[in-house]
Amino acid sequence: MSTEIVDLRGYTNVVDDLGKQVLDGLSRPVGERELPTVLLYDQRGLRLYDEITTKAPEYYLFGAEEAILTSHAGDIVKLMQPDVTAPAGVMLELGAGSLRKTSHILRCLSHLVPTSSNPAPITYYALDLEESELRRTLGEIVVSDFGKDLPGKIEIKGLCGTFSDGIEFARKGGCTNQYRESKFDLDALVDRVSGATRSSSLSSTPSENRSDDEEGSNSTAASSPPSSESLEPPLHIMFLGSSIGNFNREDAAGFIRSLPLRPGSADTLLLGLDHDNEKELIEEAYNDPNGYTQKFIMNGLKVAGRAVGAENLFDESKWDYVNLYNVTERCHEAYFRSKCRQVIVDRSMGNEFVFLENERLKIEQSYKYSDEDAYSLFSDGNVRPIHRWSDKNSRYSLWLLERPAFIFPLLKSPFSCTRKGELVRKTPISSIPFGIPSREDWDNVWALWDTVSLQMIPPSMLSQKPIDLRHICLFYLGHIPTFLDIHLTSLLQEKPTEPEYFQNVFERGIDPHVDDRTVAHSHSEVPQRDEDWPQLSTILQFQSRVRARLLKLYDDLFSGRKPMTRRIGRVLFMTYEHEGMHAETLLYMLLQRAGTGTLPPQGFRIPQWEILAKGWETIPPPYSDRVELGPEEVLLGHDDIENEDFQSDSVDHEFGWDNESPQRKVLVGKFAIEWRPITNGQFYQFYIGEGKGCVDFPASWVMENGETKVRTLYGPVPMKIAEHWPVMTTYNNLSTYATVKGGRIPTEPELRLFYDKFESGYEGGSNYGFRIWHPVPATTGGKKNGGRGGNGGVWEWTSTLLDNFEGFSPSVLYPGYSMDFFDGDHQIVLGGSYATIPRLAGRRTVRNWYQGNYPYAWIGARIAYDI
Repeated sequence: MSTEIVDLRGYTNVVDDLGKQVLDGLSRPVGERELPTVLLYDQRGLRLYDEITTKAPEYYLFGAEEAILTSHAGDIVKLMQPDVTAPAGVMLELGAGSLRKTSHILRCLSHLVPTSSNPAPITYYALDLEESELRRTLGEIVVSDFGKDLPGKIEIKGLCGTFSDGIEFARKGGCTNQYRESKFDLDALVDRVSGATRSSSLSSTPSENRSDDEEGSNSTAASSPPSSESLEPPLHIMFLGSSIGNFNREDAAGFIRSLPLRPGSADTLLLGLDHDNEKELIEEAYNDPNGYTQKFIMNGLKVAGRAVGAENLFDESKWDYVNLYNVTERCHEAYFRSKCRQVIVDRSMGNEFVFLENERLKIEQSYKYSDEDAYSLFSDGNVRPIHRWSDKNSRYSLWLLERPAFIFPLLKSPFSCTRKGELVRKTPISSIPFGIPSREDWDNVWALWDTVSLQMIPPSMLSQKPIDLRHICLFYLGHIPTFLDIHLTSLLQEKPTEPEYFQNVFERGIDPHVDDRTVAHSHSEVPQRDEDWPQLSTILQFQSRVRARLLKLYDDLFSGRKPMTRRIGRVLFMTYEHEGMHAETLLYMLLQRAGTGTLPPQGFRIPQWEILAKGWETIPPPYSDRVELGPEEVLLGHDDIENEDFQSDSVDHEFGWDNESPQRKVLVGKFAIEWRPITNGQFYQFYIGEGKGCVDFPASWVMENGETKVRTLYGPVPMKIAEHWPVMTTYNNLSTYATVKGGRIPTEPELRLFYDKFESGYEGGSNYGFRIWHPVPATTGGKKNGGRGGNGGVWEWTSTLLDNFEGFSPSVLYPGYSMDFFDGDHQIVLGGSYATIPRLAGRRTVRNWYQGNYPYAWIGARIAYDI
């Protein structure tokens, strides 16, 4: 049975004149000359590449990837396509090659389809350049033993063309019969709830919003949330073989951004990445001693000549193949080296190219990916990891990725994410990460806030208190725009957006950004009866107008109608971070009702716990239980004097909260500290054993049918799933645990010193910034990366009390932020949780605090020991 092959060559209306690319590459200055890599993959080149993969074990990439697929293809397809019948799925492989590795995916996918049907529920498209090779490899799949079982389960098709052709074909609906536009639009959701009409543009002004007297609907977003599973068939793209390494890092991220993956949908990307392995290993992989790679590379000279109409353009006897691995750039480079001075004559155009002896002509590059490189790629590519599989030697990884409803890009990234799940370039004011937030940063944090407040709280919970000592959920939806409006009003010396009623209701003297802070100010009491609260639609219309007011300020700053001052920058910093703080507060409240009320985050893949747990079991342990540090001087804080705001107009000032300033030095003595925080499993054994009666049952746990489970925003999970996660509980609990184990909770300077040396940060894959919506096992202690890793996604307690210190000055704009809690009851916590925005968790000077007996916040601890 013949397989349908669609010829896409020229589909993008871009003529890839290979001959012109060859001549352009030869025309470059000495030292910069190169040939296009695609020359290596003609029909003969593909056969020669197959020889490398079957006869050259030194080329570990192919074997490692095939080993991963052999062992884990079943789990991969279950995560890709949890339901193989509704809706149908489409798989598109970019650069399919021999399909040896792909056969594992197809086989396991066919096993998931319960019965044959017409049409088949899954369609697989193989994209490649050479039609004859594509037809041959697809034909071999069809007649293989498992291929005979594919009809009615998986339909096999081929696409002949370039990556660009295939991507555009998929985007225009060629694979799914639907033009692939974004299906996740939080703006539309807010409009539906509030009854307002709002522009999604960040340049919107109040005139683009509804008037103050318009009535809104009393419906709630949670009553009809947008489905993360569109009726359109999900598209699963596979890009294997570390082919992404042929792009430079910027182009690689751009390539992934270009993929037609809809934000907040069921679409996925399965991506192969080679690690930043040892230089010798990589160089031998690309230049095996038996010469298979050399033969493959040298074939490119013949193809280059053929591309310009002169197959013998290059005399192969005057060239050899050399390669090297650039350790600094983590990039392998392949070259032709001229053995002598020679002249290449292009008779078609009359060009002559003089090559010097030993001059190199680049033909291929292959970038390798450290963990930091990988997470940078994903961030700038607007995707997030669902799961990762590595080979037994940890040389290579397959990543399953999705384009979520929103992401927080790296702090150094030029991009931000909109409420439509799209990355846009920032129009920054500051050139530093912790300066003035850009207007696009605001859209990013609003995407977070709208997801939490409008999609995770069902109507029945809006007037409830998920935890004690807190307001009802509705309060937080009104408090955020009210806080912003108050500070804009003061800054701009204008009238407030709303009457004082909103300030009285939503700006009562609790700042719920962290814990049970109940310091009373002069504002009125919040309503005591449900009917006295504003309707949700009224709050959201108010929110819309306040947001527009903020964006109008940005318009005025960029147009020059209003000069930028450091005072304006401080207000923008403070209100931005305040919104991020409240999102985390609201989430740890909602965690207490997850599974019985709180809805999971829309637009993010629901975890498959059993599969994830199998991967966590393979995380290598630290090479020692603890590390010794000190004596050493540690810098705490930074210099950020708020009283100097009126004396400076610098836009590159690093802002912080009052307890972060001024910078000060602290001498830390010698001590030891554990690589990893205390886990759920460790604390559970302590709770039922030697600590019985000494510690309280953590609020992050729940008892169901006699079984202890760990709370997640997706509902409770068995302890065996979460046993390696850091436990989240009170300081009192963890301090007791540490004491019984012969240690103590580290001081703030001690933990800061440990973080400075071993915390990998958001760029290195640490679990904060909503990359993953639950804790994971800690990765701290890996030998290869110098011990850097992440703690699994929690803040960490210190034994240091929040207190006054020399040089402290309370905030002018928010005088009670820290000073009101110098009561001897609040412990400093450092770091950030999986629900902390990167700007907070990534700023090393941030100091949070909670009462030592506060049970709800996402805080763990590790043990320190005196030496």
